[in-house]
Amino acid sequence: MAEGIFRDKAAKAGLKIATDSCGTSSHHVGESPDKRAIDCLDSHGVDISDLRARQFDPLDFDHFDLIFTMDSSNHRDILRLADTDEKRQKVKLFLHAAFNTNSAVPDPWYGDDNGFHEVFRMLNEACDVILRKLSAYHR
Repeated sequence: MAEGIFRDKAAKAGLKIATDSCGTSSHHVGESPDKRAIDCLDSHGVDISDLRARQFDPLDFDHFDLIFTMDSSNHRDILRLADTDEKRQKVKLFLHAAFNTNSAVPDPWYGDDNGFHEVFRMLNEACDVILRKLSAYHR
C-alpha cells in the first residue's frame, strides 16, 4: 500500500523517485496485493493491481538511498542483512521517518476492510510528510 501511495504522490508532485516494496520472507513472492488493499487504494484513485510481492535482497542496499520498514521486526531483519554502517544508515522505520515515532504500521491483513482504510489514512499522511522532507532535501 505504501509503495502505491508514495509512487502516486511523487508522480503528482513531478518527482522522479525510484520506489519498490518487498517483504522479508518469501511467503508471497510473485503474488498480487491483497484484494482488500487493491480495492481500498482504488477507492482513493491509486492502482496497485500490477504490483507483485518480492523478497528483500541485500543488493537493494546498493539500489536505494533509503529503505523504509513498516515494523520493528522487519526493521531488525533488514538491519541484520546490512554489512556496513553506510547500509544500516539507509534503514528507517516508516513512521519514525515521518513523525519521529517508533510506532509500527499495523498489518490490516488479519482484520476487516476498515483496517485497510485506517492503514491507508496513516500511510497517506506519512507519505505526505516524507515527500515534503525529500523535496526540501533535494532543492
